[in-house]
Amino acid sequence: MTLYKQITLFFILFLTATVVSAQVKFEAKVSKQTLGVNERLRIDFVMNQDGDNFNPPDFSNFTIVGGPNQSVSNKWINGVRSYEKIYSYFLAPKKRGTFTINQAEITIDGKIFKTVPIKIEVTAAVDIPKDPNDPNYIASESVHLVAEVSKSDPYLNEAISVVYKLYVSPTVAVDNWNEIDTPRFNDFWSQNIDTQGQKVQNGTYKGENYRFLVLRKTVLYPQKTGELTIEPLTLNIALRVPSNRRDIFGGVLMTRTNRTVSAGNRTINVKALPEAGKPSDFTGAVGDFSFDVTTSKTELDATESLQLKVAVKGNGNLKLFKLPKVSLPSSLEVYEPEHTENVRTNLSGMQGSISDSYTVVPQFKGKYPIPSVSFSYFDLKTNSYKRLSSEEIVIDVLEGPMSNATAENTNVPGSTKQVVTLNNDQFNFIKTDTEFVSTKRSPFFKTNLFWSMLLLPFLAIPIAIVIRKQKAVRDADVYGNKIRKADKLARKYLSHAKKSLGKKEAFYIALEKALHNYLKAKLRIETSELSKENITDLLIEKQVEQDVVKDFNSILQSCELARYTPMDIVTMQEDYDKAAKTISLIDKQAR
Repeated sequence: MTLYKQITLFFILFLTATVVSAQVKFEAKVSKQTLGVNERLRIDFVMNQDGDNFNPPDFSNFTIVGGPNQSVSNKWINGVRSYEKIYSYFLAPKKRGTFTINQAEITIDGKIFKTVPIKIEVTAAVDIPKDPNDPNYIASESVHLVAEVSKSDPYLNEAISVVYKLYVSPTVAVDNWNEIDTPRFNDFWSQNIDTQGQKVQNGTYKGENYRFLVLRKTVLYPQKTGELTIEPLTLNIALRVPSNRRDIFGGVLMTRTNRTVSAGNRTINVKALPEAGKPSDFTGAVGDFSFDVTTSKTELDATESLQLKVAVKGNGNLKLFKLPKVSLPSSLEVYEPEHTENVRTNLSGMQGSISDSYTVVPQFKGKYPIPSVSFSYFDLKTNSYKRLSSEEIVIDVLEGPMSNATAENTNVPGSTKQVVTLNNDQFNFIKTDTEFVSTKRSPFFKTNLFWSMLLLPFLAIPIAIVIRKQKAVRDADVYGNKIRKADKLARKYLSHAKKSLGKKEAFYIALEKALHNYLKAKLRIETSELSKENITDLLIEKQVEQDVVKDFNSILQSCELARYTPMDIVTMQEDYDKAAKTISLIDKQAR
């Protein structure tokens, strides 16, 4: 072989080695392609050159319980550099079936590389080997999440509690956890109890010593009868479990692992309230209550005011029923009541009081009785209905004008007839003389109307140009168009609410949308900013009066409680009128 051929062969081999070494690899590797629904899958995205904009696939059929974890390896062997970078995910399947993990993407040296899709088969749950040296088995036996329900067969609107406890064996250590599935408590009115500051306690689980921590406490009021499901709380827990290895001092080495635990579904059988003995004015109050109707004064002068207060106190679903209305004589002017709630919630349910305070102003002198008011509720202690009634209250108006009804009582109706008197002018409305007008048509040519119609097209041209410019400016005003659109939607939904009067759910959904869209237009905010606190602060900044802000929030609260509280058409009409009035006041007061 000549020297020239040897040199040529050398360069060919060198270039081939260079191209091979520079070839980019980006691939996906899985720990297994068939697994049980109770097992986990590890997937690694491996590349031999560093890249940017890594975009993992959508793991829609899996729950990510770990990752992404990133590792980089840089090695030099015989002067040759090898590089490897790995993104790792740990996945738990959501259900059985055959699923495809789609392509991942990454940009390397300005080019986009993709992995090959991988099919994964998820079978029924498999038995986890009882291997005392397997970290997954140790974790499954050492960590448990339990949902403790206070009562499994409550009545409708009876309070129950659910407490979630995490039990951990003393042999393992928990580093952290995060919720991957939070219960939504459909068909329940719910309120979480603050668990901040809870300390780890010692207890037993299935007869063995454990440490436990209370993670969540929730009070529930069922809003439907029959079998209701409490959805599970699911956690992903990072923990350390003992291994069969020891350090140089004889201490047990710990192994890191992850464990998904779930409290499981709980079924509640909700009993309907008995129909026997149910009062006609029963509005859904369940618990143990006292009832009172009081007035700030019973003697006053006309045009003075007094406060009439209707209050319910006790334990039960205080926020989920309406107080009875008061019927007053027509001579007493009555204003819309101010609703007040002083309710606290703990594991036994709601406790406190609610009240409606009416401002009453008498117009005339006299004595006016306020009839007895009744309130009915279902007593859980005796499993029967009870009715509480107030005493009749007499309002004595000492000074003031007499009413017309009182004055008219002095006359005897029908005792005399009024005499009809005729006069000579009774037919003066009939005209006896007329003025005739010519019916001959005048010529149209060269009249004022003729010249106006002739010049009108020429005058319309500049007007059309101005209108077109204004339209272009308006179309370019993206933010202004967004505001006008939200305002248009508010009017639209308010009209929908009016059309839906009598249909509780449709009415309050439309009313709530109208209020939200109106605020977005008026305050120039987005949907994500529509929190109660933020709305109050922004309206006060716009110099809207406190009473108007309070009325607006009360309407929103009525929309929220409409799911749980029976509403009649009168109440819906009141809420609609109140919403229209409040929007008008905000328009006038906002700066």
